[in-house]
Amino acid sequence: MRIYILTLLIIGFTGCTTKKDFVLFNQTEVSKKHTDKQAEKETINQLENVQFEYKIRPYDRVSIIVYKHPDISTSNQNNMQQERGLLVNSKGYVRLPLIKKIYLQGLTQTEAEDALEEAFSVYIKKPDIQIEVLNKRAYVIGEVKRPGEVPLPNEQLTLLQILATTGDLTDSANRKSILIIDGSSGSKTNTRVVNLTDIHSLQTANLMIKPNDIVYVMPNNMKTFNIGIKEATPIFTLINQILTPFVNIKFLRD
Repeated sequence: MRIYILTLLIIGFTGCTTKKDFVLFNQTEVSKKHTDKQAEKETINQLENVQFEYKIRPYDRVSIIVYKHPDISTSNQNNMQQERGLLVNSKGYVRLPLIKKIYLQGLTQTEAEDALEEAFSVYIKKPDIQIEVLNKRAYVIGEVKRPGEVPLPNEQLTLLQILATTGDLTDSANRKSILIIDGSSGSKTNTRVVNLTDIHSLQTANLMIKPNDIVYVMPNNMKTFNIGIKEATPIFTLINQILTPFVNIKFLRD
């Protein structure tokens, strides 16, 4: 009886410790850490020198201000509409007074302003236009205290600022595995992992998180194990309920 119970316990704990489907993106390939310090410094310098400017996508909402012409600016609408801006439709167009519609998909904000000024110049003398994308956000999931969307009003934030915005990491976070998924790469998925426990990695942790990026803070091994134990507890309880009568009978006979 004791051998039987011990065998069941071993099988249960083995199932708990080999459970791997708890970690999201566990099939994602990530770049290996540089062993050459000089190569690592060059990588950090490249990251710091990268300049980014957001490109407008379908279903973005944009605010358009035509100076001295509030009647054709989005700011001429009520507060709720002003906050929402104008929708870039599924084909990449925005509808506006006078010019009717204009294609903005794939343009940076600077390029979109130039395109709008050129289109309005047919009707307005020397138009001066400002455009802003209102829905720039990154997404943080995993072992943080407040996962969800993080607005990017300044177009980008550092990784450490993003984590601070979400209330910091939980006690179950794997601080050696912060996965960043590039949301601007389209169909091609670019990922990298940041180790916050490494002093050299803290410099790369300051790389800019851009709109539509996903930051996934992985759980540590202990949380995976604890969840496995929690899932196995009902099984142990059932086994105990089944075996208790037999153990009692054995005890009474002795």
